[in-house]
Amino acid sequence: MTPEPIRIEPIYSPRLWGSRSLAPLYPEKSNLAEPLGEAWLTGFDCKIASGLFAGKRLRETWSAMPSDWRGTRLASCKEFPILVKFIFPQDKLSIQVHPDDAYAAAHEQAAGGRGKTEMWYAISSEPGASLLSGLKPGTDKKKFLSALKENRLEDIFQSHLVSPGDTFFVAAGTPHTIGPHMILCEIQEYSDLTYRVYDYGRVDGNGKPRELHIEKALEVIKYDAAPARVAPLPLPGEHAHRILLVACSYFAAERWEFRGTVEAESINENFELWVILDGSGHIHWQGAPLPYQRGQCWFIPASLGKFSLQPEQNTSAIRTYVPDLPRLRAELREAAIPETRLAQTVFA
Repeated sequence: MTPEPIRIEPIYSPRLWGSRSLAPLYPEKSNLAEPLGEAWLTGFDCKIASGLFAGKRLRETWSAMPSDWRGTRLASCKEFPILVKFIFPQDKLSIQVHPDDAYAAAHEQAAGGRGKTEMWYAISSEPGASLLSGLKPGTDKKKFLSALKENRLEDIFQSHLVSPGDTFFVAAGTPHTIGPHMILCEIQEYSDLTYRVYDYGRVDGNGKPRELHIEKALEVIKYDAAPARVAPLPLPGEHAHRILLVACSYFAAERWEFRGTVEAESINENFELWVILDGSGHIHWQGAPLPYQRGQCWFIPASLGKFSLQPEQNTSAIRTYVPDLPRLRAELREAAIPETRLAQTVFA
């Protein structure tokens, strides 16, 4: 089966806090009857839009995919490992926290048994847009419960203003919420486990409050979680401005910006995803050129080899993959990046 780039169609998820317009990523999704909060780019139920697996869902495609497409390190991985989303908040999300793998394996097997570590890249934001991630120094369980009881939970959080291009890393166990008036690209280990702590008194379409999970949240919250904002690392590259946004054992994410043709090559260890944030053009490989445009997600098989992206409009994209973290650290050290600087972007 000859490897080829394949495009994955998004799934749009209604949310109480979502937007009635997903422009400019999806200008056709405007003047919506109900607010949409998320576009899942690699959900299990997302359909393949091109190539040999066209019409199939991502979960069955992953199962049927040749092992060399997945990559040598992921050949035995039973489920697709990375979930990529766009998030469109026009109201605050609930204050929430996600469990780590150990807790999820022990208590959440019915929900997949995997924890959730994630990152956010700010595609756009309005002045004053902010998010909360991590608690203020000195906050413990007693102070947390007191603030929750008194409806002043936001007061004990670290607040972060959000500007376009900002990157945030949110390890499992870090309590957080996202504010309105921004568009984020979220990359995470594949899990949808969320423990809501506080939901601002909102009710659903049936007039009922959404479920809270305070007891579980208190079991997984890390009161001393590290600050969320990440300092990206410049990467070498011809004809493209490349930066490493963040890396951990679950995912690595790079931002590429280019005006002319850029050459790339997959590696046999793992597949990669290309998420087009802006621009349009064609992916050139050994087959017929494939057109790309803003808002799309492309799966690049590990065995594809050399390919290139030829823009018709200036292009900004995120390249994400499951890294060999020790190898990535070693490569960055060889580039003479100080260990203290490396620790701000690459997490164990």
